[in-house]
Amino acid sequence: MFNDAPSGPPGPVPPRKVNLRRPDVMQEVAAQVVAHYRSELVERLRANGGTFSYGGLTIRLAKEFGFCYGVERAIDLAYAARRVFPEPTRIFLLGEIIHNPEVNDQIRAMGIVSISPKPSDLELAGLRLNADDVVIIPAFGTEVSTRQRIESFGCQTVDTTCGDVMSVWKRVRQYSKESVTSIIHGKAKHEETKATTSQATAYGTGHYLVVFDLAETDYVCDYILQGGDREEFLRRFKGAHSLGFDPDLHLVAVGVANQTTMLRGETEEVQKRFQRAMQEKHGPESVSRHFRFFDTICGATQDRQDALEKMLREPIDLLIVVGGYNSSNTSHLAEMGEKVLPTYFIKNAAMMESPALIRHWNQHTTAEVTTADWFRIAGPLTVGITAGASCPNNLIEDTIKRLFGFRGLDILQALNPGGVP
Repeated sequence: MFNDAPSGPPGPVPPRKVNLRRPDVMQEVAAQVVAHYRSELVERLRANGGTFSYGGLTIRLAKEFGFCYGVERAIDLAYAARRVFPEPTRIFLLGEIIHNPEVNDQIRAMGIVSISPKPSDLELAGLRLNADDVVIIPAFGTEVSTRQRIESFGCQTVDTTCGDVMSVWKRVRQYSKESVTSIIHGKAKHEETKATTSQATAYGTGHYLVVFDLAETDYVCDYILQGGDREEFLRRFKGAHSLGFDPDLHLVAVGVANQTTMLRGETEEVQKRFQRAMQEKHGPESVSRHFRFFDTICGATQDRQDALEKMLREPIDLLIVVGGYNSSNTSHLAEMGEKVLPTYFIKNAAMMESPALIRHWNQHTTAEVTTADWFRIAGPLTVGITAGASCPNNLIEDTIKRLFGFRGLDILQALNPGGVP
């Protein structure tokens, strides 16, 4: 079993441990990952300040975008697992390794089979898991009960859970031990949040409540201060609270945590509003007994948000955000852009069908939509580009090439010594 850190109560111990990080294995993995995801074009543009102009078209890259350390580590471990456990050994992945379709396609191409993030007893029975099988836990982590069920079969587990996610788990477990209800700012159906909520209840005494936005935060704070209709509260947060959660009992002491990919400013505001509510309810001198907070925003997520915020202050005509549509951190980048200028959230360059038509993700309708006449083929135009932490650089390169291609320009030729800048 390869496992960086335990999560939750210990389960059955697999029969053997395997080191995936042997130098020979990681050298082979590094070469394979570079071949699949690296972009010399992006690296060159970054080295030159991230801005390039040619033929009236200017491209501005955000200072921080693309793969973060946690994503790189998860991909490396998945590739290493296939190297250490070659076919015909069966390797299963709980859901997706990260939220990027191209990366997950590469993983599947190596013979790694995706199964449900929370497989049912029927699915597990059909898989007939045994000690010769390998199961990869994705970067978001997995629920405590799922991990225990997987390990009960004696198969190997390769845990790629991000360290920042595990830091959140540590906090909510501490809340649970102190009989403090975890208020988790996040998306209740997201794999990471599900894994985190399972940590809050892992010892049988904890409770949690997931709030998605400031409107839900205000609703809970009003209930803390004024009370309300208990049944209405539970209906509103159906699927977003622990079993047996009672707002009249379990909002006396709360601790705020978060899904690591949420907007930092919003998480901070959630924290402030709960703190104010507890001060008003119990008095400033007693607030420490009723309120806890730790900064658990992912550093890479914040770096990408900060870089985009800075870029949005520069003169830009439109913004392209590249990444998986189910990627939380990518969706927040698109959300930031939409508030300022025309923003197109695409999964890859193929979505830019022509200067007259682009297909992109609408977060409000949760559907792919089309926009006509989105790109000017003549005159000066500045395009900003950023990407989520799960987006590889080769997809950014494809995007840049396609944009210049719409103007009949070859950026690679322009960057060559003999090209015309």
